Amino acid sequence: MNILIIGSGGREHALADKLASSPLCSHLFITPGNAGTALLGTNLASDISDFDAIRKLVLDHEIDMVVVGPEAPLVEGIVDYFAREASLKKVKIIGPSAEGAKLEGSKDYAKAFMGRYNIPTAGYRSFTQKELNEALDYLSSHPYPVVLKADGLAAGKGVLICHSKEEAQYEIREMLSGKFGSASATVVIEEFLSGIEFSVFALTDGDRYILLPEAKDYKRIGEGDKGLNTGGMGAVSPVPFVGQEVYDKVVQRVIEPTIRGLKEENIDYKGFVFFGLILVHGDPYVIEYNCRLGDPETEAILPRLRTDLVELFDHTWHGTLQKATVEFDPRYAVTIILASGGYPESYEKGKIITGLDRVAGSRIYHAGTTQKGEDIVTSGGRVMAITSLASSIEGGIEQSLINAGTIHFDGKYFRRDIGKDLL
Repeated sequence: MNILIIGSGGREHALADKLASSPLCSHLFITPGNAGTALLGTNLASDISDFDAIRKLVLDHEIDMVVVGPEAPLVEGIVDYFAREASLKKVKIIGPSAEGAKLEGSKDYAKAFMGRYNIPTAGYRSFTQKELNEALDYLSSHPYPVVLKADGLAAGKGVLICHSKEEAQYEIREMLSGKFGSASATVVIEEFLSGIEFSVFALTDGDRYILLPEAKDYKRIGEGDKGLNTGGMGAVSPVPFVGQEVYDKVVQRVIEPTIRGLKEENIDYKGFVFFGLILVHGDPYVIEYNCRLGDPETEAILPRLRTDLVELFDHTWHGTLQKATVEFDPRYAVTIILASGGYPESYEKGKIITGLDRVAGSRIYHAGTTQKGEDIVTSGGRVMAITSLASSIEGGIEQSLINAGTIHFDGKYFRRDIGKDLL
């Protein structure tokens, strides 16, 4: 079948790598893609929020299956658009409806959903601009630290941890005044949970689900988890502290009630559910849902998937995941992100990338890259992901660090401590 991936990051390159290797894939298209996805299929220019343009691509290239990588088109309702368009109804699109995508698109909605199904999460209250004075009063008596979250999508930057009443009251004024645009028109004030974070990924057909390998990602720009939040500077899978007891609690307390809730509320959901979790005294709590795979966790978990991903997506579309079996590589995957100097703040683009031809023993997933004549150049903050599989975390770290040193572009930055906290 002809398959179209929507997106342009490292997640989409990792998806492209898996889908292109399937005997069920006749031809792979990626919109808009990057310099890495161009090696696996055909990149097609488009605005991924222009659903009419996506429809034209699908019809022009006789696409049979569409895989939506990023969250924005899902939250904006691309799955609902496909369902409404007579010419697209036979196209298999992997992702939730807009209602399902609200699990990521609205923190307030997600919190209420968790409350309805007794899914463990931090205590919270939500406030709008009209309720600023109530929010300030609430923060006056709240224990610290406290977490402030923009309700809507804020490109991973809408979460603040405040350590004093003064800081929190200043920030909530800023947020409700438009610090994150319309995303912070509502702000969720949340209890701070202290523990260790990890992520679990389910693929569901709306009734049943399969689990992919868990992962731990590293959000801070600086080593030792210091500095500003980023989209993610690395990831490790599997996670040593997620043993069978923790895993069973996650399934029973989080995953099964979530899937049951989607079904009970008749929410059309054929795609991934990302569970951002924190382990507190041995018990898992949900920090957030995402309605798609994470990045850079995808670059760590998909190399460990031995099952044909196209086959899994086909079962997802047809509602037959009960027939699917999954197999994983038992080795550790360690992913290190190469970023542009200055990221996550201002950075320069257009830097020539060299050394890719000398990489050995790792998978390279492009994120912020583009082809310029004969050269591959940087075009984003996170430039590429280096993933190495090894029998130990130490081995994976060592191999990824070797290749992080092999690849070069001006201003290259990467964390050298990814995974070392797990040793």
